[in-house]
Amino acid sequence: MKLSALFPLTLLSLAMITPIAHAEIKTQIVEYKAGDATLQGFLAYDDSNTKPRPGILLIHDWMGVGSYAESRAKQLAELGYVAFAADIYGQGVRPADPKEAAGLAGKYKNDRALYRERLKAGLDQLTSNKLVAPGQIAAIGYCFGGTGVLELARSGADIKGIVTFHGGLSTPTPQDAKNIKCPVLVLHGADDPFVKPDEVAAFKKEMDDAGVKYHFIAYPGAVHSFTRPDAGNDNSKGAAYNAEADKKSWAEMKTFFGHIFS
Repeated sequence: MKLSALFPLTLLSLAMITPIAHAEIKTQIVEYKAGDATLQGFLAYDDSNTKPRPGILLIHDWMGVGSYAESRAKQLAELGYVAFAADIYGQGVRPADPKEAAGLAGKYKNDRALYRERLKAGLDQLTSNKLVAPGQIAAIGYCFGGTGVLELARSGADIKGIVTFHGGLSTPTPQDAKNIKCPVLVLHGADDPFVKPDEVAAFKKEMDDAGVKYHFIAYPGAVHSFTRPDAGNDNSKGAAYNAEADKKSWAEMKTFFGHIFS
């Protein structure tokens, strides 16, 4: 029997869902523009591979482009993708604590047009990278960034798929779901007190009404920020790390990418 019969995914898509041996991960800070604003994102890719490959746009949580977003970008690069952690806040704008982060995140949640402008700038930056295969881009986001990738999809962005990890699901313009051109994977903490059942129900109705292809997974016992080890382990605070949900959600993302890029 031919190998292709046993493993129907293309070699490219197979590389996307399994770590590349002897990968040489290169990273760099990338300055780019959104209107008059200067932004500073983080790029990661396997330098041993010179062929175009799928790109993943990563939208940071409310703490901005920092060590967590950078570590996730590197993990994506190890899977064989060109990963770009876009900067929503702007060059040098990095919150020092949760209070400052809440203020910054709120600015963009309350101005979705501005948020979409910054999201599109990040997407354009990744699309222009010569290592990225044309038409082969997906987006992922964490918390605030999960809200962001949904807004990117609602804006009608031409991408292959989006994945949101413990992200906000609400939008002031649910009618924009009709613009979504790609499948959506939602990875949610079943006990997240910040994304309440009413918000989940409204999101599902929004997707159903617009005929969007989506998959919603809720992890029992997981609350907000379940992928962040530095969130601690006290669920009563509303945000806490959950190792099982972290592992399972990452695996779901890889499977999802294997499908959309095959």
